[in-house]
Amino acid sequence: MSKTRREFIAYSSLSLLSASLPLASAQAATAPNQQETPGSPTAFGTSPPVGPEVTPATFVEAEKLVQLEMKQADLAQAALNWRMQMAPLYERRTGPRKLALEPELPPATQWNPALPNIATGRAKDVKGFIRSENPKIELPSNDADIAFASVAQLSRWIESRQITSERLTEIYLRRLQLFDPKLHCVITLTREHALGQARRADAEISAGHYRGPLHGIPWGAKDLLDTAHILTTYGAEPFKDRVPNVDSAVVARLNAAGAVLVAKLSLGALALNDIWFGGQTMNPWLPEEGSSGSSAGPGAATAAGLVGFAIGSETGGSIVSPSMRCGVTGLRPTYGRVARTGAMTLCWSLDKLGPMARSVEDTMLVLNAISGPDAGDVASVPSTLSFDANAKVAGLRVGYFPKWIKESPATDVDRAALEVVKKVGMELVEVSIPDWPYDSLNVILFAEGAAAFEDLTLSHKVDQLKAQVPDAWPNCFRQARFLSAVDFVQADRMRRKVALEMARVFSQVDLLLVPSLRDEMLVITNNTGHPSLTLRAGFVRVGEARSDWAPDPKHPLPKFSPPRRVPHGVTLIGRLFDEGTLVEAGLALERAFNVAGERPPGF
Repeated sequence: MSKTRREFIAYSSLSLLSASLPLASAQAATAPNQQETPGSPTAFGTSPPVGPEVTPATFVEAEKLVQLEMKQADLAQAALNWRMQMAPLYERRTGPRKLALEPELPPATQWNPALPNIATGRAKDVKGFIRSENPKIELPSNDADIAFASVAQLSRWIESRQITSERLTEIYLRRLQLFDPKLHCVITLTREHALGQARRADAEISAGHYRGPLHGIPWGAKDLLDTAHILTTYGAEPFKDRVPNVDSAVVARLNAAGAVLVAKLSLGALALNDIWFGGQTMNPWLPEEGSSGSSAGPGAATAAGLVGFAIGSETGGSIVSPSMRCGVTGLRPTYGRVARTGAMTLCWSLDKLGPMARSVEDTMLVLNAISGPDAGDVASVPSTLSFDANAKVAGLRVGYFPKWIKESPATDVDRAALEVVKKVGMELVEVSIPDWPYDSLNVILFAEGAAAFEDLTLSHKVDQLKAQVPDAWPNCFRQARFLSAVDFVQADRMRRKVALEMARVFSQVDLLLVPSLRDEMLVITNNTGHPSLTLRAGFVRVGEARSDWAPDPKHPLPKFSPPRRVPHGVTLIGRLFDEGTLVEAGLALERAFNVAGERPPGF
């Protein structure tokens, strides 16, 4: 901005404003009397003045926040009636007629990922839900071997009564108590609740009432899922004594499936990264680094064999990232498939709940139990889940981005995965998308997140959170108050444009294979609602601990010499509501990679 313009604002516009505001205020104050002529509509800018005084200089400073520059005359005019035209719009928050918005109240508008006249899923016969056949493996004598077994295998042992749910639950409870001091992944251990559920499961199974593959299986819930009469803390200090009265929809469905809740697992406070009020959740494969977040506890506990499976959530990478870091399998469902009733809201149009497990099939067994709409979530929709664990994948078209596969964050494991795709009979197809500013979509994330936690921010309770660095929620929520509403609408329109572009890509392929942490694809698919499956594909070596947080020179990350060996995963993206094809392809790749069975040392 030129010196001349600043001088004009300082000496010219201020005098104009001081002369004009009293007159404008007086006119506004008599506005009701000006409406005496029948049929005269109320004009904008005729409300009584409210809020603090503003000047053209106020707008000059605000221009820097929204990267907009107005002419001198425009600045003077904007300041002239801001208090009568725009400031009254904040009455809901500033009063005098303040209006509280209940936490469970969703926005009036909602995101629908399905586009008109564009089919979701792959054209195929609905084949129902067919799990893999029973391999008839004998129950191991070692408890650790039992604990690390897949849900698919555990369920066969329970169904055939080779192990009781109570014994399996005791195994996981002991492991949770033994290893949590090292991992910090448990917020609440639900021992008595779990043993009660396990005994009921055993009684039902003994009586011939077997509910299905999750019956008697111990699991852990990310601690943003409400559990009746059990602490649900969101990992955040202001909520650490919060006890809901009703189960969330997902918890209720897992209860109905006979699953056994053994622990409420950690999440980064208010679903960001891996630091919560109890500390930082650590990666079982590399305990010197965080497990990544925000589904930090589900990732760590599943990787360490402390639960049969876990439920995580994702808004912008919170299933994909800890699955990648901890070497587990994470299935992020299509937006709208799984009802979020009773789950903490971060972003109404982005949040998704999904399973994290040690094998690909396990994620589908869990998804089958938790899918479906609920009246408490207006974005949840009816959907079909078609899956065959024995399906042939030959001929499936797998899209990949040649440029992305050659550069960071892709590794040799990602590049080798392309060859495995061909090995199992799927066809590689080069695809591309326009070079658009996809991060601009994050206006939606920050605006919705700040709205969801407005009361916490304005009351300054957000200041209680352990993480107070510039890239943590407290600062983000405060900064988001200054995002432009116009830019929010434009980001929403861009979201539709990006969804149309993804529909074009999926007209050419059945799936995409991408580097798991490629930022563009994380942002795009979380906004468009496409499902993803992250699975272990190999191992890499790292010379430094990894972190979700911005670098802090005062606290450098640990370095390793020689470099340490850790798991590395790839991510498949599927068509909307086509998790069946996604997981069928993932099963074929998991078998070909043949690395899912290796365990983190020491667990």
